[in-house]
Amino acid sequence: MHKRFLLLAVFLLASCGASSPPAANGPVLAGCPVFPADDYWNTPVDGLPPLARSSAYVAAIGADAGVHADFGSGLYEGSPIGIPFNLANAATPRSQVGFDYAGESDPGPYPIPLNPLIEGGSDRHLLVLERSSCKLYELYDAAPTASGWHAGSGAVFDMRGYRLRPDGWTSADAAGLPILPGLVRYQEVAAGEIRHAIRFTAPRTQKAYLWPARHYASSDPDPNLPPMGLRLRLRADFDESGFGPQAQVVIRAMKKYGIVLADNGSAWFISGVPDERWDNDDLHQLGQVKGRDFVAVDASRLMIEADSSRARQK
Repeated sequence: MHKRFLLLAVFLLASCGASSPPAANGPVLAGCPVFPADDYWNTPVDGLPPLARSSAYVAAIGADAGVHADFGSGLYEGSPIGIPFNLANAATPRSQVGFDYAGESDPGPYPIPLNPLIEGGSDRHLLVLERSSCKLYELYDAAPTASGWHAGSGAVFDMRGYRLRPDGWTSADAAGLPILPGLVRYQEVAAGEIRHAIRFTAPRTQKAYLWPARHYASSDPDPNLPPMGLRLRLRADFDESGFGPQAQVVIRAMKKYGIVLADNGSAWFISGVPDERWDNDDLHQLGQVKGRDFVAVDASRLMIEADSSRARQK
């Protein structure tokens, strides 16, 4: 009898998002899994059926608007183009952070390097991957203060696990999702394959969210507006042969893994990490990929447990 209860407990812990060893062949960064291979972010969606409102969602975002790589080489208004991330270790100073949305933020302390890389513009995302623990620390609207740091909101994620934010909580992103796993990174493009979904923004969103998102950032209940967490994929027959090598890798990822709506912003802006090796002209070709080339898919079919990002595999 005791053995049966023990087996049940192990099953429940695994289903509800307890940490477990990463599955094989998932994305890896600085020796840490960027969540397990069977995480939502890392699961292909090329076989999922479309949502009934797919056309309405695409129209609301912009059927004729082109994809824009919101990352690249060089500077824009004095800052690198994209969302950078920082690496930390056990020796990195720990800082207390005050929050505007303290009730929906993880208190920390946060490992923040001296002179950390911070996203330019108004969002000022500060991302830190702690290598020894494989924990991800993310802040929105981060700024140093006399006593430490202040941010709009903050979240901590175990990169080896599946646990989501509490339902209704934001993160450093409007959808309550982690940012780092959805960023296009130069190293993976140079290797020829992106093995995860890509973060993107839309101008208007619905007062709703879809698993595994946990939060919305809108007061508009219009059901034809896209909800946070919406996942779309590029149509399989889109011809990428005329694109540059960097754009081709991104296009193939959008076909297989799709894009995830994570924040309000410009239409079809996909996110990535700044790097001087990006070819901006190559990435600019992505503007030829239009909203009408996407279909919104029913990612609920991947859900195993509502509070876990572990995804059902084929």
